[in-house]
Amino acid sequence: MRKIFRIGAICAIICIIFAAIISSVTAKTPNSEKIWDQDMTIGNIDAKNYFIIYSDIACPYCVAFENAIIEHEEDFKKYIEEKDILIEVRLSDFLYEYGETHPISSRYSAEAVYCAKKEGKFWDYYNLAITEVWANFFRDFGKGGFDKLNKLGKDYWIDLGKNVGLGDDFASCVNSDEPLKEIVNIAAKTTKFIHGMPYFKFNNYVSSGFDLSWGYEYVLMYFNAGLSER
Repeated sequence: MRKIFRIGAICAIICIIFAAIISSVTAKTPNSEKIWDQDMTIGNIDAKNYFIIYSDIACPYCVAFENAIIEHEEDFKKYIEEKDILIEVRLSDFLYEYGETHPISSRYSAEAVYCAKKEGKFWDYYNLAITEVWANFFRDFGKGGFDKLNKLGKDYWIDLGKNVGLGDDFASCVNSDEPLKEIVNIAAKTTKFIHGMPYFKFNNYVSSGFDLSWGYEYVLMYFNAGLSER
């Protein structure tokens, strides 16, 4: 009996150890530990679906994707609430750092967004910048708007800030390149995760690219693919 009891005890201990190992392997990392910057998120921090968008405002395809969302903002907010999605935008001057043509608009726009974030106006400025760049450069001129955008200096990005209540501190931040080190570091981190721009990691679903002619229905196609890959 003692031998049987001893064998049973050993088996129980082994089962407990294996259960602990499996639990540690399958335990889900909280979203709060995966986020690079909470100021650049929208949705419930504890959502069961965690979607990441790697973006650059000088990228026409990134702007097309995100403008389609902004044009359906109210429907989109309901969608991510109903589907329990947390979205993080990971913006940098990736195209300036690692692109073939090193567009200066990539750097200037990223600096402006990060300076706006510093004043608590990330989403106000980011959404405005996306809609303005889409309407004035990429919607009608397609990729041809890329060259037009890159002829603009920092004043363009500073003037956009005035429309969301950003003033002298914002202008000083942009002109002094204050957030540049942070942006360059984010771009360097981004190279470890992406292939193409924009790049999406929606749960376990990854993809890149977006056509300039596509609309909101294609945004939902990407999102729904992410929901099916949990």
